[in-house]
Amino acid sequence: MALIVQKYGGTSVGTPERIRNVARRVARWRSQGNDLVVVVSAMTGETDRLLGLAREVSPQPLGRELDVVLSTGEQVTIGLLCMALEDLGVKARSYTGAQVRIVTDSAFTKARILRIDEERMRQDLAEGNVVVVAGFQGVDDKGNITTLGRGGSDTTGVALAAALKADECQIFTDVDGVYTTDPRIVPEARRLKTITFEEMLEMASLGSKVLQIRSVEFAGKYRVRLRVLSSFEEQEGEGTLITFEEDEHMEQALISGIAFNRGEAKVTVLGVPDKPGIAYQIVDPIAEANIDVDMIVQNVSVDGTTDFSFTVSQADLKQTLDILRGLQPALGARDIMGDDKIAKIGLVGVGMRSHVGVASKMFRTLSEEGINIQMISTSEIKISVVIDEKYMELAVRVLHRAFELDQPV
Repeated sequence: MALIVQKYGGTSVGTPERIRNVARRVARWRSQGNDLVVVVSAMTGETDRLLGLAREVSPQPLGRELDVVLSTGEQVTIGLLCMALEDLGVKARSYTGAQVRIVTDSAFTKARILRIDEERMRQDLAEGNVVVVAGFQGVDDKGNITTLGRGGSDTTGVALAAALKADECQIFTDVDGVYTTDPRIVPEARRLKTITFEEMLEMASLGSKVLQIRSVEFAGKYRVRLRVLSSFEEQEGEGTLITFEEDEHMEQALISGIAFNRGEAKVTVLGVPDKPGIAYQIVDPIAEANIDVDMIVQNVSVDGTTDFSFTVSQADLKQTLDILRGLQPALGARDIMGDDKIAKIGLVGVGMRSHVGVASKMFRTLSEEGINIQMISTSEIKISVVIDEKYMELAVRVLHRAFELDQPV
């Protein structure tokens, strides 16, 4: 008998009929003798609806109260799914994050999981129940409801799998696996049978929406066997297994995939003194505001000054600019600019470790299409660039073709 954690996203539980479909799928897995913990998101659009309600009442709602509101979406879904399971003769118990005791820090709307008390879940499993848990949420040490940020239900699923030492964590979504890139942009995109945790982490950091980045971090850290499957296929198929590089059946392609993100913005601080500590003076106040900074470029000093550019989420652009403009006199900056019309594109592949020429081929392919590169960032298995947003889809298509990602491995 296997212990399996399954996570179903918002589209998978988007209507009462889809919830019944999920119940039938869960019942089938249960009938095969598996113990099941099921993590669910809010129904499609519900979190946005709740966020809209909050902002109608208050343009800038307090994080603590916003989390109280947002967490109710998943609470509805767990109750409905348990009702559907009971109607099929499957014993089920629903739990909010607080009831499970998914303990987080107190960073409202962006909380991180600290620990999980799995005892009540184990007891219910031993009694033959399917345990249905609300994703995306937890509780801090003071008893405040917290949420984990967008995509947090994936993190909940993987964290529960790690705590329970589950045999596998299955992420059910509206696609049947991880593709070389988004098939909506490149119809020839190919589903990968396997991908390493390192590659999936880089894909998620670049904006791949299949898995939330923190869920991949959790899975890699605790060696949780992770699989992406479709909830819209009658039979699951094999999906994509996210595994470790040393696994003997790992696909060793030069490039495994192309990820992209149009949800970022570029911030440039112009004409700051080129002296030790200036980067810290720029970035530290932003970090203190709990804003993630991604790609960073500092230009060569000219006449004792330099320009400093970095990227943040579009949602954080206004706050970032407000912070920096408040510090502009202290920084000695000539100007501070923001640009939300950019896109980030990255090539990812463990094969880069043993091959040269990937960067030059990428840059040549983009230049042949007249696409200018604004920023470049590299790691051992990733090369990412920032370009004008209007060229994003063209760039993805030509790079996918240039690196022959439509060809079977």
